[in-house]
Amino acid sequence: MTLALAGAGQRRPQPVWLVAAALVPVALMCLPLVYVALRSWQAGPSGIVAELLRERTLMLLLNTVALALGVTLGACLIGVAVAWCVERSDLPGRRWWRIAASLPLAMPAFVASYAWSSVHVAVQSLPGAIFVLTIVVYPLVFLPVAAALRGMDPAFEDVARSLGKGPWETFVTVVLPQAWPALGAGALLVLTHMMAEFGALSLLRVQTFTTAIFQSYELQFDSASAALQSAVLMALCLPAAWGEMRLRQRLHVARAGRGSARRLPPRPLGRMRLPALAGFALLLTLSLGVPFAMLAWWLAVGTSRGAGIADLGPAIAGSLGLALPGAVIVVALALPLAFAAVRHPGPLSRIADRLPYIVHGLPGLVVALALVFLSIRYARPLYQTAFLLFVAYAMLFLPLAQSALRASIELVPPRLEELARGLGRNPFGAFAAVTAPNIMPGVGAALALMVLEIMRELTATLMLAPIGVTTLATEVWSHGNDGQFAAAAPFAALLVLVSALPVYVFTRRSSELYDLQ
Repeated sequence: MTLALAGAGQRRPQPVWLVAAALVPVALMCLPLVYVALRSWQAGPSGIVAELLRERTLMLLLNTVALALGVTLGACLIGVAVAWCVERSDLPGRRWWRIAASLPLAMPAFVASYAWSSVHVAVQSLPGAIFVLTIVVYPLVFLPVAAALRGMDPAFEDVARSLGKGPWETFVTVVLPQAWPALGAGALLVLTHMMAEFGALSLLRVQTFTTAIFQSYELQFDSASAALQSAVLMALCLPAAWGEMRLRQRLHVARAGRGSARRLPPRPLGRMRLPALAGFALLLTLSLGVPFAMLAWWLAVGTSRGAGIADLGPAIAGSLGLALPGAVIVVALALPLAFAAVRHPGPLSRIADRLPYIVHGLPGLVVALALVFLSIRYARPLYQTAFLLFVAYAMLFLPLAQSALRASIELVPPRLEELARGLGRNPFGAFAAVTAPNIMPGVGAALALMVLEIMRELTATLMLAPIGVTTLATEVWSHGNDGQFAAAAPFAALLVLVSALPVYVFTRRSSELYDLQ
């Protein structure tokens, strides 16, 4: 009892090793900010004003904002409609549709854009990009909104109905406000992704800040123009990234009754049943059917088929050679951040926990450009090495690893370690015997997620990979950007297969757990 009371009444001091380990990723997160500040300063006031007032800069700003807002609005409309149909209506085959509606996540945006851009040249435009990206990313809204609908207390809707409110009024005044945190988090996630998107827009021939930054880098290596464009893009991304992080932290749904799991009876669709089924079929045809059909077409009859088949083995080896060690490094850096946030709350741990979420909203191009600039100027031996690429992966994917780890760490009470130490174990021995075995599921999930994300990553890999190293993602972009659609098809098909399995397993397990409740 004394031990428990002491543990409850005192804030344990932060270990030195934990502080040092947490400061490493914090330092990494500051690199893009340092790069933009240094490079912009070197351009001088006149150079900054001239770049910002260029007509091209205004065009890039309008295109970037229009794309981000258009895709976000479309994803919200589709995501909410799909979530309501599979969770609240009597749509036939709801369990199957719940899984199928999540599967577009398995289609990397640049792969879908490669497939659609080979359908017709009309897709290679701003409206075409908004259309293609909307049908690919809407699950980022659908999944959190569906989870919120499942977790809502039906008593609120019962009260609204008893007061004479109709179905639509109940949805607008009762259901939607409860789903707003989930909807807002999903919308901001889509918004930040669209601000940072490069590969898809490059293949769809749409000019935004990300494509302009890459072109400035290619034409004028380490140019001030790229840095200033990065500064404008950061100014657009940071508020959305900060808002996403805040909503993610507040995301919860309360129930009025303790442990209540009562479900509302499904709303009958009536005459809208067939249109709803047709809408679902059309959505999946556009988001999955057309890309898969185009992949099969190019694999079978494309004139450039087989042109890059000799590079398939090196691309697979390159993807695995970067993804496996990269995943271990990112998870190793994320562990102390997650432990500091859960076990040792304080100002330093809060900064270390939140800063990666802010930088996660920055484009991979800005992160890569910062590392190129700083390595060339101050650490030239690191340029064009795998180490620099692993640093970029850590900066881009730390928040995803933190989320996977934090849930497992929160389930292990710190008093278990205290009891082990009271029985004679040293701190490391207590951690190895008690905590480590219990957080292994979270570590495994984080490693799997990191491997998947790193294999799909394009922009940082394109700019920072060592000479001669290729990946599946870079080969898809390289062949697709050159118009060799058949040559890109094998690489794209492998990427989709790698992505599809974990997405399918996750969504099926979630669906089965819900059906068992």
